[in-house]
Parts: sequence; structure tokens; C-alpha cells
Amino acid sequence: MTMAPDLLQRLCEAELARLWGSQSDGAHDLGHVRRVLANARILALNEGGADDAVLVPAAILHDAVNLPKDHPERHRASVLSAEAAADFLAGLADYPAEKIPGVAHAIAAHSFSAGIAPETPEAMILQDADRLEALGAIGLARMFHVAGQMGGGLFDADDPLARRRPLDDRRFALDHLEVKLFPVAAGMRTTAGRQMAEERAEWMESFRARLLREIQ
Repeated sequence: MTMAPDLLQRLCEAELARLWGSQSDGAHDLGHVRRVLANARILALNEGGADDAVLVPAAILHDAVNLPKDHPERHRASVLSAEAAADFLAGLADYPAEKIPGVAHAIAAHSFSAGIAPETPEAMILQDADRLEALGAIGLARMFHVAGQMGGGLFDADDPLARRRPLDDRRFALDHLEVKLFPVAAGMRTTAGRQMAEERAEWMESFRARLLREIQ
């Protein structure tokens, strides 16, 4: 018998806290995880066909192994997270073993850098739900936070739109909009995800336009 979603969420959050220990990452914290779960539930409601018993643990544990952006194994973080989630769920007496592969696939496929195509409704929904966190106001907040962590600047004061230089989002946070975030918005898997992403991308474009007016 599948356990209640709220109990499953609490158990997964407790395991996430154990796995993370004392690490601190403002862009990948419990708030991020809970927003991804909320996004996933909105998308699942609109898309239909998703199994909540797969979606809940996949959303909560999708960043179970959280490696820094510049870590040499960063591209394997989602696969490592999938393995950690599978190990944890296998130890829960009331969690159906047949659902574990679906959770593992959804987690492994959610990452942009992993290059794994999502093949199930839950995987497509989780990928979109996580990518929505890179868009809109929360996406901008996380973008600048990560850039600061990695020692990057806000923008190139002489050429903020990179009209006379190559884009370089490792040096300038604002470049990340063109390098990754706008393409993310264009590559959503679900209908509801595309609609939400388009609205958030438009807001980011308006923010950039306002920023340019203020600095010029």
C-alpha cells in the first residue's frame, strides 16, 4: 500500500536534511525543493497522468547530491541524486518497490547538464518544474546569488548586452539570460510549463530592459 503523500514528503525532507548535513546553498535549499514540488503539482494537475507517489519523492530528492556549479562531477549530480533516492526509498517498508525506477529516472533526467531525455510524465513534469525555478523573479534572484558565489560580476558595464564581445556568463551574471535561461524557457516539455515559462521569460526581459535604463 502506498503511504500518504504528506507522510512521504516529510520522510523525504528528513532524508534530504540528513544527506545535506550542514551544507548551505541559498539557491538549492529546502525552499527551492518545496517550490519545485509546488510547481510539479500545478503541472501535474494541468497535464494529468502523473503518479503522485513518484512525483513527490522525485521532487523532494532531485537535488539530494548537490554539487557546486564548478565541480568537475557536476554533470553527474542528478544521477548521483537518483541513486541516493533509490537507496532511501528501498529502505521504506511501505513504499512500493515497483515505483522506485520511475523516481530514479525522473531525478536523473531533470538536470540540464545530464543530457538524459525524460521518458515518463513524471520526468517531464519534474524537469519543467525545476526549470521554472530558473525563470521569473525567483530565477533572477537565484541567478545573481549563484554568480556571487562563483565570483562573477553583475554585468559588463561597458557592454551589458554583449554586442561587441562574446557572451560569458561565468564573468557576468546578466549574460546568463541569453546563454541559458531564455533557451530553457523555449525548451519546456509540458503545455502548462511552456505557458508559465513564457510569462516568466517576458518578465525577465522587462527586468533587463529596466536595468539597462537605470545603468545607462
